[in-house]
Amino acid sequence: PGEGMAAQFRSAHPDIPIVRGNGNHLPLATASADFLTYAQAWHWTDPARSVPEALRVLRPGGALALWWNTTPLDIAWHADQARRIERSFGNHPAVEQNGSGARAALGDPTGKLDFIRRKVRWSRSVPVDTHLANIGSHSIFLVHGTEASTAFLTEERQLLLNAFPDGIIEETYDVDLLVATTP
Repeated sequence: PGEGMAAQFRSAHPDIPIVRGNGNHLPLATASADFLTYAQAWHWTDPARSVPEALRVLRPGGALALWWNTTPLDIAWHADQARRIERSFGNHPAVEQNGSGARAALGDPTGKLDFIRRKVRWSRSVPVDTHLANIGSHSIFLVHGTEASTAFLTEERQLLLNAFPDGIIEETYDVDLLVATTP
């Protein structure tokens, strides 16, 4: 994590050490882990490097879990918002793009992983500002800069408050989960 994330984690969990690394080069001993997970992060790795690293670090019978929260477009307000984001910024990676993240992971370059895939829907009720802070943290907003993101999020806030006058929305996500057990 970045320094800000590390500081926040340390304040909440002072006795848990932070080990910095990335999926292409894990700072862990060979055959030292029973479970590795990449939560919303596998797409930042190079599978030609990250798959062999995962296999190196996992013990025999260990599990690799990859997952993404995707926005279900069968819910009208989510679909409307996804269209607004796409008009302003292009495709949003958190919106389901026919399983693009999972499909990339299923293309294991080593041929040693056999993924089982599941989709699980979940939801939570949050204030509009919490939802906007969440989507505003996604890379599509970050790469377009503060001015464009702020303008979009300001307009989006008003649209959401018109649709949800009590200021509470139900965010719904489909978790696209892939799990493989090592040989």
